Parts: sequence; structure tokens; C-alpha cells
Amino acid sequence: MPPAKKRPRAYDHLRTRTAVLAQFAHVRDAVAVLTPDQLARPTRLGDWTVRELVVHIAQGLGSVSRDLALPEPPGPKPATTLLEWPPAVAAVVRDPEAPAPAAGHPDLLALYAEVEAAFRTDVPDSSTGDRLLPTRVGSMRLADYLVTRTVELTVHTDDLNEALGTEIPYDRQALAACTRLLADTLADRAPGGSVEVRIPPFAVVQCIGGPKHTRGTPPNVVETGPLTWIRLATGRTEWARALEDAEVSASGERADLAALLQLLG
Repeated sequence: MPPAKKRPRAYDHLRTRTAVLAQFAHVRDAVAVLTPDQLARPTRLGDWTVRELVVHIAQGLGSVSRDLALPEPPGPKPATTLLEWPPAVAAVVRDPEAPAPAAGHPDLLALYAEVEAAFRTDVPDSSTGDRLLPTRVGSMRLADYLVTRTVELTVHTDDLNEALGTEIPYDRQALAACTRLLADTLADRAPGGSVEVRIPPFAVVQCIGGPKHTRGTPPNVVETGPLTWIRLATGRTEWARALEDAEVSASGERADLAALLQLLG
């Protein structure tokens, strides 16, 4: 009998909204002082420059207002749940035909101000998050889609920091939501209780079929920090390299996640 799937994690809609705005503000403040030379630098995202990445980040948040402007899909249930989003969007991200971000935004601060103002208007702090959005991977609840925006913002903040050698800060709630969703995605992809994955202080999940741990120290344990976990889950860091650099510890014969990563492109 396959392992029973756990009830999906709940996220507070308004706390997620606050986290999205806070992380977007961190990126906006960093963009405000970028020089033309910095904007022209390469990133680890293929042919994208920093400018294209910056535009993509704005477009990622702008997708909320764009989708809210479209007719609401027929309900009441979404076509795509939160745990179905990572594999669904990974297929889109890895599509070689996927277009690069539009380059026609000479005034980046104006773009960011426009996107933020639209988001605040379209997702007021009185919203419930129950509305369905017609996203590119199927209809989703607004509350769930905002959690995916914490992933986009956190992952791409890390991409910017890597490209620029900067330390754009991470909003704690955005980092937590991103970490938890990617950890839960692993548990959903490889259900079971033989391996415990710890990502303090935000998440602990059990995964991979086999002998189930019930008490005491689990026989198979993986532990790492939030940013390393996010890089592993999105393919920014390879499992073997993270082990070699002591960025992740893995004990037990089943504590090898290499075949399960990456979870998101």
C-alpha cells in the first residue's frame, strides 16, 4: 500500500501578501542603485543579463494583476493545487521555446512602481485569497498563487545576489514560505517516512518509501540551510557539490536526494 499523503500545509493569505510586498521592495531598492554596467552583467540563467532578470522579477509579480483582470475560471475547485505548481511550472521553465523577458522597459523603477501599485490595488489587505486565477499552468486560488510569488521572488533574489556579489536581504516570511513549499514538494514527489529532511528553522519533512521512523533519531537524515535547500531544489547547486562543500549533511544509506532534485527550474 502506498504511503498516505499528508494534508497540505496551510498558509495565511495576508501574511503571504505582506511577505510578497516586502521581498519585492527589497529587490526594488537594489534595482534603484544598479549601474548600466551592473545591468549588463551575465547571470546564471542562460543568456539572461541582470536587466532581463530584473524585468522578469517585475513581470512575475505583475502576473497577479494580469490574471486578476481576466475572467475568473469556472469553479469551485482549482485545476492546479499549490503542490502541483512546482512540477507544472518546471516544465514551462525548461521549455527551450520559452521567450526571454521583454526588454522594452528603459525605466526600471517606473516599471517596479507600476507593478507594485497595481498589486496593492488588485490584492487589497481585505482580500480573502479565494478567487480563482487563470494562470499559465491552470487555474489556481489567489492565496496559493501568492505563495508561488514568494518562491519566484526569493529564488531570483538569490540569482541577483550571485550575479552582482550583493546582499539583497530576504524577508523572513517569504524565505520561510519558499523553503516550506519546496520541502513539501519533495515529500509529495517521494512520499514515505524513511528519510527526514531538516531545513531549520523553517521546515522538517519526511520522504522516500521504506522503514518508517517513529521515535528517537531517524536512521536517515538530511539537513541544510534554507538558501542551500532552495538552490538544490531549483538546480542552482548540485547535490554532490553541496555535500563536498559541507553545505548539506546526509547520514544513512537512504539519505541521498540526488535522483529527486531538481524540483523547480
